[in-house]
Amino acid sequence: MLAALCGLGLLSVAAGAETVAQGAPPPTAVPAPAGAPASKPATIAPGAQVAPQAVPGFWDPRRRPDRPDLSRLTVIRFLTETDYPPFNFAGPDGNPAGFNVDLARLICEEIKVTCTIQMRRFETLVDSLTSNRGDAIVASLAATPQLRAKVDFSDPYYRAPARFVSRRDAVMAEIRPEYLEGKKVGAIAGSAHEAFLKSQFTDAQIVGYADDEALRTALRKGDVDLIFGDAISLAFWINGTDSAECCAFSGGPFVESRYFGEGVGIAVRKGNDVLRQALNWAMFRIWEKGRYTDLWLRYFSVSPF
Repeated sequence: MLAALCGLGLLSVAAGAETVAQGAPPPTAVPAPAGAPASKPATIAPGAQVAPQAVPGFWDPRRRPDRPDLSRLTVIRFLTETDYPPFNFAGPDGNPAGFNVDLARLICEEIKVTCTIQMRRFETLVDSLTSNRGDAIVASLAATPQLRAKVDFSDPYYRAPARFVSRRDAVMAEIRPEYLEGKKVGAIAGSAHEAFLKSQFTDAQIVGYADDEALRTALRKGDVDLIFGDAISLAFWINGTDSAECCAFSGGPFVESRYFGEGVGIAVRKGNDVLRQALNWAMFRIWEKGRYTDLWLRYFSVSPF
């Protein structure tokens, strides 16, 4: 069964509206009754009013973390990477900037501890952490089994869902396998997104492409009906000049961890539970106060969720 929105509590925040209080339980996907006739896929007319921005929430208000002993923390040395906008990049003054950097600063404010943020090449981050040249990595690091053998992770603070994109004149409000029967769907060859399509959308014509540029060009030219891939990078493409306003998301996000990972967390050295628990507590507080929502909306004008 497809698990769109699995594990996500989504907030709808209208443009210009005040931050909505968070705490509602995540929505539950309800499958259609067995044997029920498939409804026709809904389409969205070009120029129709866009739904309010969806802000993901990864914290369960029913599992409020206890306030840890923060007296043992005197400084946190954050490590981040150099070039992964909008998550990490050098600002006009050369200092670290981006979504991850701003989250680290919010954490430091919440814990009330001195922090430093040092930029390093992505491939050097884990070695720098394990050799005690930093205390925590905040750099869109996915919590994989391979990395868990080297470092410990905080709770996830975002996930990279997968989504379909179609041309604007053929946007579908909902996507199910039966809706894509016979349609051409593009994905990066050999990727988890292609594997997911082959497993779940067996009646679609799956077309593999070598890279993102080839994939997106195929959709713009009409060689495929839809493409399927990383929703975060697709959101920025849709909203950027390269897309020439050709395309838009169809349907909702897919977040099956077997294909798309456990989520992105902050890495700490193995056994550093004091810091890991402090990070978890601080991130929950930031979310509870609505500051995570403010941060998300600052960086994501087109929601990947």
